[in-house]
Amino acid sequence: MSHIFRVRELTQALKDVVEGQFPFVWVKGQVSNLSRPGSGHIYFSLKDEEAVLSVVWFKSNQWLGGEGCVNPLTGEICEGPPLMLEEGKDVLCAGRLTVYPPRGTYQLVAELVQERGVGRLYQAFEALKQDLQAKGYFDQDRKMVLPRHPQRVAVVTGPGGAAIRDFLCIASERGLSSQIRIHPVLVQGDLAPAQIAQALEAINADGWAEVVVLIRGGGSLEDLWAFNTKRVADALYASRIPVLAGIGHEVDTTIADMVADRRAATPTHAAQILWPERRELLQMVDDLEIRLQARLKDCMQEMDRHVAVLVKALGWLSPVRRMERMEERLKHDRERLSMSAWQMMRRKQDILGSLVAALGRQYGSDRWAMLGGRVELLSMRLAEGGKRALDTVESDLRMMETRLESLDPEKPLARGYSLVRVERTGRFLRDPDDVAPDDRLEIRVSKGLVPAVVVKGKE
Repeated sequence: MSHIFRVRELTQALKDVVEGQFPFVWVKGQVSNLSRPGSGHIYFSLKDEEAVLSVVWFKSNQWLGGEGCVNPLTGEICEGPPLMLEEGKDVLCAGRLTVYPPRGTYQLVAELVQERGVGRLYQAFEALKQDLQAKGYFDQDRKMVLPRHPQRVAVVTGPGGAAIRDFLCIASERGLSSQIRIHPVLVQGDLAPAQIAQALEAINADGWAEVVVLIRGGGSLEDLWAFNTKRVADALYASRIPVLAGIGHEVDTTIADMVADRRAATPTHAAQILWPERRELLQMVDDLEIRLQARLKDCMQEMDRHVAVLVKALGWLSPVRRMERMEERLKHDRERLSMSAWQMMRRKQDILGSLVAALGRQYGSDRWAMLGGRVELLSMRLAEGGKRALDTVESDLRMMETRLESLDPEKPLARGYSLVRVERTGRFLRDPDDVAPDDRLEIRVSKGLVPAVVVKGKE
């Protein structure tokens, strides 16, 4: 079953919706049902051809209506006769909509009532707006960018209002630790424009702040008129420090909002613009850590690849690798020599066998017997010659091995010699002229390296 409202609950809900959606409106129409009770309040209706709207104009809001009244927008004294409300008169009303619970009807709480046409305050506002716009006060290219995460913030506002409390509450929950200086001023009334302008000038003269925040809570049209004056606009335009303005509610737009470098919808929104949520900062730190780890991993992999290339190049250029290649070549040459000697012996044996066969065929048994001894002698001599040839080849091989061992750069180290490399040039020391005093040396001995420094040059 759906919720059943009490009359009071439903009326209050409608009141909240109406006041939230229409915080300030302008309405034109014809006066009817005019009533002036002894309280000084004025009650009447605005009507046109199709609808009627109830209006209440409280005595405290009847500040503009005749000669001697002060225009808060310009500071000038109003001239002319007071506004005379009468039945059937066409008027322009400005105010806020609300619901009157005792009768369950909605009504307009008027803050300004003027004769039809463009109101005097609206005329003054538009005139000042057009004048400042022509002078470039609203140009975007002159506006400065607010600093990120400001550490020194100057706040111009009323000292006891909800605006500064909301601003400080949000500031304490966001961003990094910051210093905030409050410059208390009046934010409504005839003295407010001068105090606001003086505070802005003092902040610029001091030079301490990174950004200036000009805030004020919501209020009536009259309450916000201090921020629609040329004095405040000039101070904002002349500021060398970026200014963030958060005046009234989101629907309120003042001259100060237009001249400031950045506009916030409310004082709370101003704090949200200056400082990000701390959760966002923590997430940024996490993202930076992840990116740093990934970059470090890439750098380590690149260094590993570079070291691998250097190790491979060093392996091909090192004396040990050279000795291994020479040993492989010697082994290969030895195998080829052995194969060649064996093939030569096989050819000689084949030739000898052919000759023996030819002799046997050419000569008889007696001749064969005689020649057999000679062949046997020649065979012995041939075997001895082959043996001598092999001995000679083996002797040459041993000599080559000896020479190869003598070329080993580390052999002399075992006999007490050493290799000296000049660290400055990277070359081995062969001449005293190759070094100078204070040169660092690296002495390689059979069991390691010995660092040294040249104390004295060649004498």
